[in-house]
Amino acid sequence: MPTFKRTPDFTPLLYEHAAWKNQTNVLGVDEVGRGCLAGPVVTATVMLKPHTHHELLQDSKLLSPKERSVAYAWLLDNSFYAVSFIHNRIIDDINIYRATLQAMKRSTTQLLALLPMQPEYILVDAMPLLLEHTEIPVVYFNYGETLSSSIAAASIIAKVTRDALMCRLDINLPGYSLSQHKGYATKLHKQALELKGPSTIHRKSFLS
Repeated sequence: MPTFKRTPDFTPLLYEHAAWKNQTNVLGVDEVGRGCLAGPVVTATVMLKPHTHHELLQDSKLLSPKERSVAYAWLLDNSFYAVSFIHNRIIDDINIYRATLQAMKRSTTQLLALLPMQPEYILVDAMPLLLEHTEIPVVYFNYGETLSSSIAAASIIAKVTRDALMCRLDINLPGYSLSQHKGYATKLHKQALELKGPSTIHRKSFLS
């Protein structure tokens, strides 16, 4: 299975438009939570329905929570997707880079197993994903959410999914304000860590 890096010097949606013209499709893969102090890293792999687009398909970090909710609701009706979580303890054991690739592999493998036809390309934001048992080319490049609506869709699904999980964990782990910062290294989060120490979902390798 070929995996190669491409310089981000092409027009946005190049891969989507080319695939749709050939009556095929592409998958987009992205992660959320890689830089957090607590919680899992979450990846999503998404295949948009052909010739579909929404103005909010962009980097999830640039969208407001309301905009992400609108985009997520649209994606539920206009895409196929799979999501993967890698626990904070596994992140500590194998490091965040390997954990992120593992999650990407899981979500992509899950979606490929569900689809009625193979995509023309698998597009990944910035990480060299390697997949066994498939000949589908994997292309990774920087600024993926800007250049691929499929990667942007994966970013949104992963972000909404992870944020919802962190809000639920906030109920079980009061005092850390997880619903506010979602595990990122904010001043509020660091103050809570100084007062309470790490919880069961904190990444010990990030706190040392």
